[in-house]
Parts: sequence; C-alpha cells; structure tokens
Amino acid sequence: MLYPVLVAAPQTPDPAADPSARRVIMTVVAIQFASCLGFFSVMAHLVAHLRHDLGLLAGTVGLILGLRVGLQFALLLPVGTVTDLLGARNTGAIACVLRMAGFALLAAADGVAGLLCASVVIAVGGALYNPAAQSLLAGVGPARRPGGFAAYVATQHIATIVGPPMGLALLSVGNGFALLAGVASALWLVAGALFLLLPRRRGAKPAPARFHHVVTGVRTVLGDRRFVLFALMTAPTTLLANHIMTAVPLLGFAPAAATLCFSLLAVIAAIAQPFVATGGRGERPWVLRLGLLCAAATFFVLAPLDGTQTAPLMLAAVLNGVANGLIQPSIFQRIARHAPAERFGSYYGVVAFCAGMFSFAGDLVVGRLFDLGAAGVALIGVGAFALVAAFGTPGSITAEPGRGSGARPRRRP
Repeated sequence: MLYPVLVAAPQTPDPAADPSARRVIMTVVAIQFASCLGFFSVMAHLVAHLRHDLGLLAGTVGLILGLRVGLQFALLLPVGTVTDLLGARNTGAIACVLRMAGFALLAAADGVAGLLCASVVIAVGGALYNPAAQSLLAGVGPARRPGGFAAYVATQHIATIVGPPMGLALLSVGNGFALLAGVASALWLVAGALFLLLPRRRGAKPAPARFHHVVTGVRTVLGDRRFVLFALMTAPTTLLANHIMTAVPLLGFAPAAATLCFSLLAVIAAIAQPFVATGGRGERPWVLRLGLLCAAATFFVLAPLDGTQTAPLMLAAVLNGVANGLIQPSIFQRIARHAPAERFGSYYGVVAFCAGMFSFAGDLVVGRLFDLGAAGVALIGVGAFALVAAFGTPGSITAEPGRGSGARPRRRP
C-alpha cells in the first residue's frame, strides 16, 4: 500500500490501482470541507463582531487580524520541515486541535488579551494545516495526485460560498457569535478526527522534530537554486488570489455586488480545476503563465472602477477565478513533481513562506496607497507584479545535475 509523504515514490506500484490512494484523497477532501466550512463561516463575520459587538477600535481590529496572518505566514518556513519529520497525519491532527482551541477561545473572549491569544493559536494551527494536507495529497502518486488536489481546492471554494450564509444563520440563533465560533471549533475537531483515521506509515516511527533537523531541511531546499528562483518568482500568487477580497469593498462596491463577485469567482475557480487536473496540464509552464496573465488582467480591469460599474467587476471576478483555478494546482503539481517524496513539506514551506510574506507586505503597501487616494496606482502595481511573475518564472524547476539539493524529477508512470 502507498502512504503519504514519508514513503519514497519511485519504487512503488502504480497508485491508480491502489485503493489506499483513493481513501487518502477522500479523507483529505472531507477534512478540507469540515475545516474550511468552520473557518469561512467565522471569518466572514469576525470583523463585525469585533467592531460592533465588542466595540473595538479599528486599529485594534487590524492588530488582531494582522497578527494571525503575519504569524501564520512567518511560521510556514520551518513548519514544512516539521511536517516531514512528524509525518503529515500527526501534524494535521495537531493543527486541527490547535484551531479547535483557537475558535473556542474566540467564542469565549471578550477582551483584547483573549482575542490576541486566540489569534496566535489559530495562526499556529493554520501554519501546520496546509503543509500537512498537501503533503498527504503529494504522497498518493502522480496518477491520482492532480485529481486529488483539484477536488481539494474545489472543496475550499465550495466552503467559501457556503460558509458565510451558514455563519449568518447561526448568528441569528441563541448566543450569536459564541454559538458560531463554537460550531466552527466542533468542525475543526471533526477534521482532526479524520486525520487520525488515515493509515499510519508502516515501519519506523517519524523522527522527533529537533531544531537542527528543521534547519537542515530548510537549508537543503534553499540550496536548490532553481527551486528558490521559482519560489521567489511565484511569491506574488497569494496576494493575487486574495487581494480582490480587500480591493472590491475598498473601491466602494455595495455588499450585494461584492458577494456576487466573490461567489462567481469561487465557482469559476472550481470549474477550472478538472481542466488542470487532467492530462498533466498542471506541470506545463504555459498553464501557470496563463493563470498569472489572467491575474494581471483582473487588477488592470479593477484599477479604474469606482464602485458603480457592476459589469466590469463581474469580468474581473471571472478573470480572477480562472487565475486561481490555474495557479494553485499548477504550483502544487510542479512542487510535487520536483521535490523528493520525503521532503515535500520542506519544499512547500519555502514556497508558501515566500508567497505569504509577499502578500503580508503587499497588503500593507496597497492599503496605504488606498488611504492616500491612489487606488488605481495600487491595483496597477499588483497587476504589474503578476506580469513579472508570468514572464520571470522558470519553465522548469528541475535542479541541474551536480547542483542544488540533489532533488530529482520523478519517473513518469
């Protein structure tokens, strides 16, 4: 049987015939649905709770939200290697327990100290969750891997649509936000239990995650020069995927128009997943390049808008949906193809860290430009980063013989 991440792939039978691969994919998709439903149902209403229910100042709200994002991104660099050392199954279960605790703290907190504590716990859990889930999918082998990741991302988009209305319904019942955060906590508990249902790796137990092992894992990836170039050139992708959620309200669009935009974006992204999953398209450079060009076009369309032009906004939603549908699976498939099976978490961690920190810094700069009345300049700048990434990302990330980390391309089935 084939197991995730810590099992070397090249010598195994074709995973297309292995029922354990199907089991892993179905379990990870179920985990993704439970966890994302809990996350998006709360996050869609968290700002309103902090601002109106608790009466916090805008700066304090920004501190609570920014702490989660910044800490989660910063932890991605070492956490990828920790995932390799502990095993994806164990890391995922720990991640879900932490997020369960974090949302439980949100349900009970009514002061800044408690909210900051909840933000930290949620950030650490989030940093652990994504490398664990994607390492499991990377380990099922090349035949099933693209379809598994397509289902994983499509499930996230479905939860993005379903979560906010579910949260709104829970807010209208009983204790309001406390009930909503409590339900989210329970959903993360379900996700953690599903991680534990995954099969253990036969043979040796995962090695303890000692500090020098983490440093060695990160150093190994950083020695792979072409991969580091790939990570740096694709760093804008998280900003490109997420910033439309911030830009559309700031441009003055009404909540109904913004909601329609985000829902359309999620549907288009989910529809694009099967295209990337079949025929090995995700590994082809033109797919990632096309996605980045669509992302650039998104922000060029948004730049002149003032909150009244609904038709161009829907065009931007379609373009961003296509971009997300092409970019996310393409990056995943190229990392999974390039990284040795036992080091996928380390390679993913470097890419995610670069993208996360770029997004964190980019949001601060773009937000400042909006405050200065230069919204169009800010959005054109975001689009320009997408163009640079589209033409600067290397077509191949395979390390040259005798150089880099020694990562080798996997043998095609």
